[in-house]
Amino acid sequence: MKHALQLRTSQQLAMTPQLQQAIRLLQLPAAELNLEIREALESNMMLELEDESDGDPAPSEATTSEPAVTDPSEMPLGSNATDAARLGESLPVDERWDEPVTSAAVNATEPTGGPDPLENRAGDERTLQAHLDWQLAISKLSARDRQIADTLVDAIDERGHLSEPLESLQQTLASELQADVDEVRAVLAFIQHLDPVGIGAQDATEALTIQVDALPADTPGREAARRVIQQGLGWLAEGQYCTLEKRLGLDEAALEQAITLIQQLDPHPGSAFSQPRTEYIVPDCFVRRVNGRWEVEINPEASPALRVNSYYASLVRRGDSSADNSLLRQHLQEARWLIKSLRSRADTLQRVAQTIVERQQAFLEQGEEAMQPLVLRDVAEAVEMHESTISRITTHKYMHTPMGTLEFKHFFSSHVPTADGGECSATAIRARIRRLVAAEDPTRPLSDARLTQTLQDEGIHVARRTVAKYREVMGIASSTDRRRPARPQKEKS
Repeated sequence: MKHALQLRTSQQLAMTPQLQQAIRLLQLPAAELNLEIREALESNMMLELEDESDGDPAPSEATTSEPAVTDPSEMPLGSNATDAARLGESLPVDERWDEPVTSAAVNATEPTGGPDPLENRAGDERTLQAHLDWQLAISKLSARDRQIADTLVDAIDERGHLSEPLESLQQTLASELQADVDEVRAVLAFIQHLDPVGIGAQDATEALTIQVDALPADTPGREAARRVIQQGLGWLAEGQYCTLEKRLGLDEAALEQAITLIQQLDPHPGSAFSQPRTEYIVPDCFVRRVNGRWEVEINPEASPALRVNSYYASLVRRGDSSADNSLLRQHLQEARWLIKSLRSRADTLQRVAQTIVERQQAFLEQGEEAMQPLVLRDVAEAVEMHESTISRITTHKYMHTPMGTLEFKHFFSSHVPTADGGECSATAIRARIRRLVAAEDPTRPLSDARLTQTLQDEGIHVARRTVAKYREVMGIASSTDRRRPARPQKEKS
């Protein structure tokens, strides 16, 4: 094989750390952006918040006693407000910032000391299994029964029901403890009377039965409630009160008392432990109507403004190649790029939000039925940016409007042609379907075909399968499931 040297030219896209940082900050939500800024403030001495006091630390005696230098290149930068504002723009750019590698400016170094930025976050709430384990630990169960109980607790789902048949669990335990069904059932009965009562039931009916049996015998409506749960829970769910009265032999007062008691019970006793923790959304911008015009204002709390500390910037000297000065220059360079990236993010967010508001003024004034069709490409063309940039800046970003706090993505919707040649957004169609279903006669609910015909009468050409898909997305049941029989009128004596 003969060796030879060849010269080739090629093009390659290399993302510098500055560009990587700008793209990453662009897609961060408000909470993560604040955490990123907090870490940068702790790791970079050159950065400070704009709302902090302007009092800079006084220079040390060693600094004040230094002889005056005559060479302008040796003058300290930032010795006055003007120099500090320039942020050392005349400094040579650090070559490491031009290389397509990860830099400290892209991934902020973690603080080595000081308080943990996450130490004030709310702790995880107690789980259902932990709550049951605590009660079993203080009980007087034997070691054998405790092992059976642990297996049963592990099989309880988030609703508080037993996720597996009792026979299947018994077979699992039989290989280890040789436990029979009666023994497992006895331990399960003990668990079902722990807090919350009814935990470990097979279904909602059993959970309600256990809870009503645990009530004092003299509780008003207890026996009637038990009969309703055992024999007429389905009729109760469908609102067939007359059927309940006839089949169970209850008068109207007794049935009402039983229903009142059942409403105080919980068919899913474990649901209280599986509720997600409430997380508050910080809007990235506010939309207000000022002098008849909709205006967008960036929320300063969602993106705090940063600046370079003028005192530390004044310590950077030109032509000094010491290790300390190199570190100061690196921090100054990183601070400049971070501030520039944050300003670029805020400007992009402002322009995109303003464009969305201008396109969706009808929605802000009239509601969802006036939502206009809008896709990423429309906004990208309006602000002269790439669609990927619009996608990043609109993901997990929220806008506080008179209609509520909404995600940017809420304003984007595909379109459906109308009879007059125009377009109607999918959001507006869903709002119309919701309005029609809310106003329907429950004894004669609108089918998907009738909803489709009604929309076509309004000039919106949409297929029946599309209406069915929108209905399912909104969680609206079919017309068969929505039908409610009319309650017969009692004959006057």
